[in-house]
Amino acid sequence: MTEMLEFDRETARRLEALYTTPAAVARRREYVEALLLRSGERVLDVGCGPGFVAAEMADAIGATGRVCGVDVSESMLALARARCGDRIEFLFGDATLLPLDDGEFDVAVATQVYEYVSDLEAALTELRRVLRPGGRALIVDTDWESIVWHASDPQRMRRVLAAWDEHLADPYLPRTLGLRLQQAGFVLRRREVRAILETSCGDDTIGGALIDLILAFVPGRQGVTETDAAAWAADLRALSEKGEYFFSLNMYRFLAEKLQPPSA
Repeated sequence: MTEMLEFDRETARRLEALYTTPAAVARRREYVEALLLRSGERVLDVGCGPGFVAAEMADAIGATGRVCGVDVSESMLALARARCGDRIEFLFGDATLLPLDDGEFDVAVATQVYEYVSDLEAALTELRRVLRPGGRALIVDTDWESIVWHASDPQRMRRVLAAWDEHLADPYLPRTLGLRLQQAGFVLRRREVRAILETSCGDDTIGGALIDLILAFVPGRQGVTETDAAAWAADLRALSEKGEYFFSLNMYRFLAEKLQPPSA
Protein backbone atom coordinates (compact mmCIF):
# COMPACT_ATOMS: atom_id res chain seq x y z
CA MET A 1 0.00 0.00 0.00
CA THR A 2 1.36 3.42 -0.93
CA GLU A 3 1.71 6.22 1.59
CA MET A 4 -0.47 9.08 0.45
CA LEU A 5 0.05 12.76 1.03
CA GLU A 6 -0.24 13.72 4.69
CA PHE A 7 -2.02 17.01 5.29
CA ASP A 8 0.17 18.25 8.11
CA ARG A 9 0.75 21.93 8.88
CA GLU A 10 3.46 22.41 6.25
CA THR A 11 1.52 20.61 3.52
CA ALA A 12 -1.57 22.61 4.45
CA ARG A 13 0.45 25.80 4.05
CA ARG A 14 1.68 24.73 0.60
CA LEU A 15 -1.84 23.85 -0.52
CA GLU A 16 -3.15 27.15 0.76
CA ALA A 17 -0.60 28.88 -1.48
CA LEU A 18 -1.84 26.79 -4.41
CA TYR A 19 -5.45 27.81 -3.74
CA THR A 20 -4.60 31.52 -3.79
CA THR A 21 -3.31 31.51 -7.39
CA PRO A 22 -5.43 33.49 -9.89
CA ALA A 23 -6.33 30.28 -11.75
CA ALA A 24 -7.60 28.66 -8.55
CA VAL A 25 -9.66 31.74 -7.68
CA ALA A 26 -11.24 31.68 -11.15
CA ARG A 27 -12.05 27.97 -10.81
CA ARG A 28 -13.81 28.47 -7.49
CA ARG A 29 -16.03 31.11 -9.04
CA GLU A 30 -16.88 28.70 -11.84
CA TYR A 31 -17.88 26.06 -9.27
CA VAL A 32 -20.27 28.43 -7.53
CA GLU A 33 -21.77 29.52 -10.85
CA ALA A 34 -22.25 25.89 -11.95
CA LEU A 35 -24.22 25.08 -8.78
CA LEU A 36 -26.70 27.95 -9.27
CA LEU A 37 -26.78 28.45 -5.51
CA ARG A 38 -29.88 30.07 -4.09
CA SER A 39 -30.37 32.23 -1.02
CA GLY A 40 -31.04 30.15 2.09
CA GLU A 41 -29.72 26.83 0.79
CA ARG A 42 -27.85 24.37 3.02
CA VAL A 43 -24.45 23.56 1.54
CA LEU A 44 -21.81 20.97 2.48
CA ASP A 45 -18.13 21.21 1.51
CA VAL A 46 -16.60 17.71 1.73
CA GLY A 47 -12.84 17.90 2.22
CA CYS A 48 -13.08 21.65 2.71
CA GLY A 49 -9.32 22.21 3.05
CA PRO A 50 -8.44 25.80 4.03
CA GLY A 51 -12.02 27.00 3.46
CA PHE A 52 -11.80 28.94 0.20
CA VAL A 53 -14.71 27.18 -1.55
CA ALA A 54 -16.84 27.28 1.61
CA ALA A 55 -16.31 31.04 1.86
CA GLU A 56 -17.33 31.57 -1.77
CA MET A 57 -20.50 29.55 -1.25
CA ALA A 58 -21.38 31.35 1.97
CA ASP A 59 -21.28 34.64 0.08
CA ALA A 60 -23.59 33.18 -2.58
CA ILE A 61 -26.32 31.85 -0.26
CA GLY A 62 -26.44 34.79 2.14
CA ALA A 63 -27.16 35.04 5.84
CA THR A 64 -30.25 32.79 5.70
CA GLY A 65 -28.27 29.86 4.31
CA ARG A 66 -25.90 27.44 5.98
CA VAL A 67 -22.46 26.20 4.93
CA CYS A 68 -20.71 23.32 6.69
CA GLY A 69 -17.17 22.17 5.90
CA VAL A 70 -15.79 18.74 6.80
CA ASP A 71 -12.14 17.72 6.63
CA VAL A 72 -9.95 14.95 8.01
CA SER A 73 -7.00 17.30 8.58
CA GLU A 74 -6.93 19.42 11.72
CA SER A 75 -4.28 21.61 10.07
CA MET A 76 -6.64 22.38 7.21
CA LEU A 77 -9.54 23.01 9.59
CA ALA A 78 -7.44 25.47 11.57
CA LEU A 79 -6.75 27.47 8.40
CA ALA A 80 -10.44 27.33 7.42
CA ARG A 81 -11.64 28.54 10.83
CA ALA A 82 -9.11 31.36 10.85
CA ARG A 83 -10.22 32.42 7.36
CA CYS A 84 -14.00 32.20 7.80
CA GLY A 85 -14.64 32.85 11.48
CA ASP A 86 -18.00 31.89 12.98
CA ARG A 87 -20.12 32.29 9.85
CA ILE A 88 -19.24 28.76 8.66
CA GLU A 89 -19.31 25.54 10.69
CA PHE A 90 -16.23 23.33 10.27
CA LEU A 91 -16.21 19.74 11.52
CA PHE A 92 -13.56 17.04 11.73
CA GLY A 93 -14.66 14.02 9.75
CA ASP A 94 -13.86 11.50 7.04
CA ALA A 95 -15.57 11.48 3.64
CA THR A 96 -16.53 7.84 4.22
CA LEU A 97 -18.23 8.58 7.56
CA LEU A 98 -19.64 12.10 7.57
CA PRO A 99 -20.69 13.39 11.04
CA LEU A 100 -24.01 14.65 9.65
CA ASP A 101 -27.68 13.68 9.52
CA ASP A 102 -29.57 12.12 6.62
CA GLY A 103 -30.90 14.60 4.08
CA GLU A 104 -29.35 17.55 5.89
CA PHE A 105 -28.12 19.44 2.79
CA ASP A 106 -29.44 20.79 -0.51
CA VAL A 107 -26.02 20.97 -2.13
CA ALA A 108 -22.64 19.31 -1.67
CA VAL A 109 -19.23 20.05 -3.14
CA ALA A 110 -16.08 17.90 -3.17
CA THR A 111 -13.12 19.45 -4.96
CA GLN A 112 -9.91 17.43 -5.32
CA VAL A 113 -11.09 15.08 -2.56
CA TYR A 114 -12.27 11.71 -3.84
CA GLU A 115 -9.01 10.97 -5.64
CA TYR A 116 -7.55 10.63 -2.12
CA VAL A 117 -10.26 8.24 -0.87
CA SER A 118 -9.52 4.51 -0.98
CA ASP A 119 -13.15 3.42 -0.39
CA LEU A 120 -14.90 5.59 -2.95
CA GLU A 121 -18.13 3.59 -2.83
CA ALA A 122 -18.47 4.31 0.89
CA ALA A 123 -17.75 8.01 0.29
CA LEU A 124 -20.37 8.31 -2.46
CA THR A 125 -22.91 6.46 -0.31
CA GLU A 126 -22.29 9.00 2.45
CA LEU A 127 -22.58 11.87 0.00
CA ARG A 128 -25.95 10.59 -1.16
CA ARG A 129 -27.13 10.00 2.42
CA VAL A 130 -26.58 13.58 3.59
CA LEU A 131 -28.27 15.14 0.55
CA ARG A 132 -32.02 15.62 0.38
CA PRO A 133 -33.86 13.91 -2.51
CA GLY A 134 -33.15 16.00 -5.58
CA GLY A 135 -30.09 17.53 -3.92
CA ARG A 136 -27.17 18.28 -6.20
CA ALA A 137 -23.44 17.60 -5.93
CA LEU A 138 -20.44 19.10 -7.68
CA ILE A 139 -17.34 16.90 -7.76
CA VAL A 140 -13.98 17.96 -9.20
CA ASP A 141 -10.97 15.70 -9.62
CA THR A 142 -7.82 15.53 -11.74
CA ASP A 143 -6.58 12.81 -14.07
CA TRP A 144 -2.87 13.02 -13.34
CA GLU A 145 -1.91 11.24 -16.55
CA SER A 146 -3.11 14.37 -18.35
CA ILE A 147 -0.18 16.38 -17.01
CA VAL A 148 2.19 17.77 -19.66
CA TRP A 149 5.35 19.36 -18.31
CA HIS A 150 8.25 20.27 -20.56
CA ALA A 151 11.62 19.32 -19.03
CA SER A 152 15.23 19.08 -20.17
CA ASP A 153 15.41 15.51 -18.82
CA PRO A 154 12.19 13.68 -19.86
CA GLN A 155 13.23 10.43 -18.18
CA ARG A 156 13.72 12.16 -14.82
CA MET A 157 10.38 13.89 -15.29
CA ARG A 158 8.66 10.53 -15.80
CA ARG A 159 10.19 9.14 -12.60
CA VAL A 160 9.19 12.21 -10.60
CA LEU A 161 5.61 12.07 -11.86
CA ALA A 162 5.40 8.31 -11.18
CA ALA A 163 6.51 9.03 -7.61
CA TRP A 164 3.97 11.86 -7.33
CA ASP A 165 1.17 9.45 -8.33
CA GLU A 166 1.70 7.76 -4.96
CA HIS A 167 0.18 10.76 -3.18
CA LEU A 168 -3.30 9.60 -4.25
CA ALA A 169 -5.56 6.58 -3.89
CA ASP A 170 -6.62 6.88 -7.56
CA PRO A 171 -4.63 9.24 -9.83
CA TYR A 172 -7.01 8.52 -12.73
CA LEU A 173 -10.39 8.76 -10.97
CA PRO A 174 -12.26 10.94 -13.53
CA ARG A 175 -12.22 8.06 -16.03
CA THR A 176 -14.59 5.99 -13.86
CA LEU A 177 -16.26 8.59 -11.67
CA GLY A 178 -19.31 9.15 -13.87
CA LEU A 179 -20.28 5.47 -13.84
CA ARG A 180 -19.60 5.15 -10.13
CA LEU A 181 -21.80 8.15 -9.35
CA GLN A 182 -24.64 6.53 -11.27
CA GLN A 183 -24.11 3.25 -9.45
CA ALA A 184 -24.31 5.16 -6.15
CA GLY A 185 -27.77 6.54 -6.97
CA PHE A 186 -27.01 9.82 -8.71
CA VAL A 187 -28.11 11.19 -12.07
CA LEU A 188 -25.34 12.89 -14.02
CA ARG A 189 -26.40 16.32 -15.22
CA ARG A 190 -23.11 17.56 -16.65
CA ARG A 191 -19.50 16.48 -17.27
CA GLU A 192 -16.86 19.01 -18.23
CA VAL A 193 -13.11 19.31 -18.51
CA ARG A 194 -11.07 22.40 -17.76
CA ALA A 195 -7.51 22.54 -19.06
CA ILE A 196 -4.89 24.55 -17.21
CA LEU A 197 -2.14 25.95 -19.43
CA GLU A 198 0.81 27.95 -18.10
CA THR A 199 4.03 29.22 -19.69
CA SER A 200 5.77 30.38 -16.52
CA CYS A 201 6.13 28.93 -13.02
CA GLY A 202 5.94 31.89 -10.68
CA ASP A 203 4.44 31.76 -7.20
CA ASP A 204 1.06 32.82 -8.63
CA THR A 205 0.75 29.76 -10.92
CA ILE A 206 -0.69 26.27 -10.38
CA GLY A 207 2.44 24.59 -11.74
CA GLY A 208 4.72 26.76 -9.66
CA ALA A 209 2.88 25.87 -6.46
CA LEU A 210 2.82 22.19 -7.45
CA ILE A 211 6.59 22.14 -7.79
CA ASP A 212 6.97 22.80 -4.06
CA LEU A 213 4.43 20.11 -3.14
CA ILE A 214 6.05 17.53 -5.39
CA LEU A 215 9.55 18.46 -4.27
CA ALA A 216 8.60 17.73 -0.66
CA PHE A 217 6.85 14.42 -1.43
CA VAL A 218 8.78 12.43 -4.04
CA PRO A 219 12.27 11.79 -2.55
CA GLY A 220 12.60 8.10 -1.65
CA ARG A 221 9.86 6.98 -4.07
CA GLN A 222 10.28 5.33 -7.48
CA GLY A 223 14.06 5.66 -7.08
CA VAL A 224 13.89 9.47 -6.91
CA THR A 225 16.52 10.93 -4.56
CA GLU A 226 16.51 14.37 -2.95
CA THR A 227 19.23 15.36 -5.43
CA ASP A 228 17.05 14.18 -8.33
CA ALA A 229 14.04 16.09 -7.06
CA ALA A 230 16.03 19.29 -6.49
CA ALA A 231 17.55 19.06 -9.99
CA TRP A 232 14.08 18.48 -11.47
CA ALA A 233 12.67 21.58 -9.77
CA ALA A 234 15.70 23.71 -10.67
CA ASP A 235 15.36 22.66 -14.31
CA LEU A 236 11.72 23.76 -14.50
CA ARG A 237 12.50 27.12 -12.93
CA ALA A 238 15.43 27.63 -15.28
CA LEU A 239 13.22 26.86 -18.28
CA SER A 240 10.71 29.41 -16.99
CA GLU A 241 13.41 32.08 -16.77
CA LYS A 242 14.45 31.33 -20.37
CA GLY A 243 10.87 31.50 -21.65
CA GLU A 244 10.81 27.77 -22.47
CA TYR A 245 8.44 26.59 -19.75
CA PHE A 246 5.24 24.65 -20.55
CA PHE A 247 2.72 23.15 -18.11
CA SER A 248 -0.75 21.74 -18.75
CA LEU A 249 -3.18 19.71 -16.63
CA ASN A 250 -6.81 18.62 -17.02
CA MET A 251 -9.39 18.92 -14.24
CA TYR A 252 -12.79 17.24 -14.59
CA ARG A 253 -16.06 18.54 -13.17
CA PHE A 254 -19.14 16.38 -12.55
CA LEU A 255 -22.53 17.84 -11.65
CA ALA A 256 -24.86 15.16 -10.27
CA GLU A 257 -28.26 15.00 -8.64
CA LYS A 258 -29.54 12.59 -6.00
CA LEU A 259 -32.36 10.51 -7.42
CA GLN A 260 -35.83 11.27 -6.10
CA PRO A 261 -37.47 8.32 -4.31
CA PRO A 262 -40.06 6.48 -6.41
CA SER A 263 -43.56 7.86 -5.93
CA ALA A 264 -45.93 5.71 -3.91
